Amino acid sequence: MANGSMSFNQSTVDPEDVKRHSKLAENWWDLNGPMKLLHVYNSVRVPFIRDGLVPPSTERTLTPLVNISILDVGCGGGILTEALAALGAKMTGVDASGELIEVAKEHTNNNNDIIIKPTYYHTTIELIYHQQQHSEQFRNHYDAVVASEIIEHVADKELFVESCIKALKPGGFFFITTPSKTRFTQIFSIFFAENICGLIPKGTHQYDNLMTPDQLKLLLNKNNCPVEVTSGITFNPLTSRFSLTNSTRMTFAVKAVKNAN
Repeated sequence: MANGSMSFNQSTVDPEDVKRHSKLAENWWDLNGPMKLLHVYNSVRVPFIRDGLVPPSTERTLTPLVNISILDVGCGGGILTEALAALGAKMTGVDASGELIEVAKEHTNNNNDIIIKPTYYHTTIELIYHQQQHSEQFRNHYDAVVASEIIEHVADKELFVESCIKALKPGGFFFITTPSKTRFTQIFSIFFAENICGLIPKGTHQYDNLMTPDQLKLLLNKNNCPVEVTSGITFNPLTSRFSLTNSTRMTFAVKAVKNAN
């Protein structure tokens, strides 16, 4: 990897999954490339996070997230990280792929629209790497933690959630988006989208690794971070647009808050 090899013995990361995503690094920021839908996805996940931190009733500015520190876990090449940084947030991104972290750093450095550049680390939230565990080093540090399209790629979901919440300030918010474990997702989001239509790189999602909203809710409750908001997300292949919906049969987003005690 670009930042040197990483041992995954103390991590929930699947090395093969990291390799699969790392191979896409060269085209990560190609708006018409293999990550096209991830770029389009910002149109729904960015407002969900923004409005979860700054209520829509608040007077809008161009940088509504200024002075808010956010950790983007599994940030990849920085697509979501940069979008939130452009809204004024103080962003930190971590990812297990050295190649993708290098892509994120390079793209951010060339983006003149971002005043406060994100800080990127080649690590995972729970991995002890160079004698530092991010969730311990930055314990109770962030105003918000974001895990978008990543929890389905980790083997030990409980350790992952526990580590993310550890880095979150009491009263801080945890935002998660992930495909829902339903037959609808298996048929349309995996079989058709990956294998037939090629809308998503093949092998991106494994049905057995997905979660239902109830399963995620139980896991968050167990870690003292109850869910405040659950919203479904749907995709219209005819318009290539995502939108929020009441149905969680395809993809869902949650906003949880870390209790003070």
